[in-house]
Amino acid sequence: MEDRDLFINRELSWLEFNARVLEEAQDTAVPLLERLKFLAIFSGNLDEFYMVRVAGLNNREPAEISSPEANDGLTTREALEAISKRIHELVAEQYRILRDEVLPGLGKAGLNLVAVSQVSAAQATDLEAYFQQKVMPVLTPMAIDPAHPFPHIQNRSLYLGVFLKTKTRGKVRAPETFLAIIPVPPILPRFIPVTSGEGGDQFVLLEELIGSHLGQIFQGFAVQEYTIFRLTRDQDFELADQDSEDLLKQIQSELSKRKRGAAVRLEIGKGVSEGLSRALTGWFELEPSDVFAIEGPLNLASFWTWWGLPGHATLRDELATPQPPKRLQKHKGDLFSLIRQGDLLLHHPFEGFETVVDFVQQAAKDPDVLAIKQTLYRTGRNSPVVAALAHAAERDKQVTALVELKARFDEEANIEWARQLERVGAHVVYGLVGLKTHCKVTLVVRNDGDRIRRYVHLGTGNYNPATAKMYTDLALMTCDDRIGEEVALLFNMMTGYSLPPKWQKIAVAPHGLREWVIEKIEREIAHRQAGRDARIIAKMNALVDGAVIRALYRASQAGVPIELIVRGICCLRPGIPEVSDTIRVRSIVGRYLEHSRIFYFANGGNAEVFLGSADWMPRNFDRRVEVAFPVEDRALKQRLIDEILAVTLLDDAKARVLRRDGTYARVGGSLSSQRVFQELAQGVERTFQLPPPAGEIPKPESTRRRTVTPEKTDS
Repeated sequence: MEDRDLFINRELSWLEFNARVLEEAQDTAVPLLERLKFLAIFSGNLDEFYMVRVAGLNNREPAEISSPEANDGLTTREALEAISKRIHELVAEQYRILRDEVLPGLGKAGLNLVAVSQVSAAQATDLEAYFQQKVMPVLTPMAIDPAHPFPHIQNRSLYLGVFLKTKTRGKVRAPETFLAIIPVPPILPRFIPVTSGEGGDQFVLLEELIGSHLGQIFQGFAVQEYTIFRLTRDQDFELADQDSEDLLKQIQSELSKRKRGAAVRLEIGKGVSEGLSRALTGWFELEPSDVFAIEGPLNLASFWTWWGLPGHATLRDELATPQPPKRLQKHKGDLFSLIRQGDLLLHHPFEGFETVVDFVQQAAKDPDVLAIKQTLYRTGRNSPVVAALAHAAERDKQVTALVELKARFDEEANIEWARQLERVGAHVVYGLVGLKTHCKVTLVVRNDGDRIRRYVHLGTGNYNPATAKMYTDLALMTCDDRIGEEVALLFNMMTGYSLPPKWQKIAVAPHGLREWVIEKIEREIAHRQAGRDARIIAKMNALVDGAVIRALYRASQAGVPIELIVRGICCLRPGIPEVSDTIRVRSIVGRYLEHSRIFYFANGGNAEVFLGSADWMPRNFDRRVEVAFPVEDRALKQRLIDEILAVTLLDDAKARVLRRDGTYARVGGSLSSQRVFQELAQGVERTFQLPPPAGEIPKPESTRRRTVTPEKTDS
C-alpha cells in the first residue's frame, strides 16, 4: 500500500482533467461558440493552475516530494518537468484548434476576427477615429533605460514590448536602441467591432490596433519589432491567522502583496527575435520551460465575451431554461408549508436555483421567522441571497452570516459583503482559526404556532445564482428535527467553538469526516465478506487523500464493486490486478461543470445515500469545515439512486474512463446524462435503474507492466 506506483500525481491528474476540457473544444459535434467557450475555460483553468499549483511547487525544494498527501513519490523537480512538458503539448493543441478549426468555422458563420491590415478603407477610417478618440488618450508608453527602470508588470495583463531605434538625436538624449513597454488598457474592450458590409460581426484586437500605430506613438524613432506578452504571477498565499489579531486586516495586507507575486509563466508572441525575447524574459528570472511562444491571440479566456454576443443562436447549445421542482409546480403557497409536508430535493441547474433564493427571501419577510443563519463562500455579484439577509437584519431578525474571507480569488468581494451585512446589524463571523468554512448551509428558525421549528437547506454548491446556472449541484431542504438540531450545533461550533460529543446524523470536517468515510468503506468490506450486498458509488470533484484511497484498495481486494465518478483529480489507479481490479473511475465533462457530491453505500441491502460539500482530499478533511448529510426520504433516496446515479453511470457520450496508466478513454455513445436530466426536469417521462457493477476496465492500447510510474505514462 506504500508503493508509489499505486498513486497518480495530483498535478498531472489535474492536467488530464483540463485535457478533457480541451477535448470538448476538439469535438466537431459541439457548436462552434461552445467550442470557443471550452478554449476559454481551458485558458482560465490553466491561469489558476499556474497562479496556485505551479507557484506552490516553485516554493518547494527541488528534491522535496511534490505531493506528499497523495503518496505518488514524484519530487518537485520531476513534477515541474512533467507539468511543463504536458502543458506545452496541450497549449499547442489549443491554438491549433483555434487557428485551424474554430476561428475559420466562425468566420464562415459570420463571426470574424480580422487583422487590422485586412480591413477595408472605410473600416480603416473608422478604426483610425476610434484609436485617436478612445485609445491614444489612455496609452502610457514606457521606455526602459537607466533613467526609466523596468515597470511593474501586472498579473495576467496584456502588454506590448517594442524594440526602437533612434532616428533623430534632439535635445532628448534617448539611447540609440532601446526597449519600450505599452500596457494594453484593460478599461477598453479587447475586441473592437468594425462595420461589415457583408453582414455578420467583425472584430479587430485592441493590441493589434495599438501595434499598428507604434510609429505615431513613438515619433522620432524607428520601430524595429514588437510583440505582445503576458505574465502570470504567484497568487497563492498562506495565512498565519492563528497569530493574527485581525484576520480581516491580514487578508487585506496579503491581497496587496499578490500584485507583486513572483513570476511563474510568460506568454509571448511566436516569431519574435531572440533579442527581444531575451530582453523581456531576462527581467522575470524564468526557466525556458516557463516561457510559451504563442501563435495566436494571448489570453483566450477573454473570448468568453464572444459566447455572450447577441444572435448566433445556431452556434450555441440550445437554450435550456431551469425548471421549478415538480412538487413546487403543484404547490401554491410558502416554501415552509411545502417542506413540512416532506423533504425537497433540488437538482441544479436543471431545477432552478430560484427556489433557494425564494427560501431565503421568504424567511427574510416572514414575521414568524425568528433567526436566519447562513454560510457564504462564493456568492457572486449583486447577490440576492446577501440582499435578503440584509433585509432580514433590517427587520430586526437575528441574522448570522458566516462569511469565508479566505475563498481564493473571492476575498475582496467577500470582505465587501461582510461589511455590508455588518452595517445593517447582522452578526458576521469570519470563520474558524486555521480553517476555511466550505460547507453550504442555511438554518431558518421559525415559530410555526404549534412549536418552534428549524428549516434547513444543505447543498453541494455555493449560494451563487450565476454559477448555479453552470454547475451541476444537489441540495436538500428539510425540517427534520434531528438534522435541524445538528445543523444548529454546527453553527454553534462555527461561531462559538462548541463541539458536540458525537454527530449522529451528519458528518463534519475537520472533526472525523475522513474517519467517517473510511468507516463506511470498511463496513462494505464486512458486508462483502459476510456474503451480503456490498457496493460503493461515489461522485465528487477530486480524489486525493491517501488514507481513503488505501481503504478503497482494501475494499477492492475484498471484492467490493466500486464506481467512482470523479470530475477532476483522481490519484487512485484503477484496474491494478489484486489491488484495484473492481474499481472503475469515470469523469464527465460536458456543457455544465459537474460539481455535486453523492456517496452511495449498499450497506448489506439497506442502502444509504449521502450528499456533501467535501471532496475526498486532505484539505477538505483537515483544513475546512465540511458537511456530509443523509437523504433518508425513501422517494428522494430512490431518485438519487435510480435517476441521478443511474443516468450518470449510463452516460457514454460525455464520460471518459480512467485507465491504470493515468490516461482517459472516451466511452463512445450517445447518452448524455446532462441532456437526460434536462429532459426529465422538463417533464419527459423516462425511467432508469441503477446498472449492475461495471465489468472489465478498458486496457491501454499497448502492453504494459503491472503498474506504471506517472512519468512514463502516455500523458
